[in-house]
Amino acid sequence: MPSLPLVLLPDRLGVCRLAAEAPLPAWVAGPGFASITRTADEVSIVVDQGRVPADVAMVGGWRALKVRGPLDFGLTGILAALAVPLADAGISLFAIATYDTDYILVQQDALDRAITALTAAGHHMVA
Repeated sequence: MPSLPLVLLPDRLGVCRLAAEAPLPAWVAGPGFASITRTADEVSIVVDQGRVPADVAMVGGWRALKVRGPLDFGLTGILAALAVPLADAGISLFAIATYDTDYILVQQDALDRAITALTAAGHHMVA
């Protein structure tokens, strides 16, 4: 796997859970990163944690590292190339894929260790 260019997003993110039948809340709209996934079991929302109401189930403190893309759909091993060094360093992640690229979220308190592990694995941070 070649070296992947990674961009640290500025947002402090929260991962939220709503009931599967819940309508999309208005607080999801706005600037910055947001990801919405609806399944038969739940609605998961990742958004700036400052926009999340206090009565919503949320785990906050996440930071996102974006693989600078766009990435071709035929590429394989992108997530593994990021997940393995983090797993080896004992750092959990929350992964999100979009049409153009992949994102990995790590807790703020593990961010420096995550960047160290990823750069030691040959990836590089870019602005």
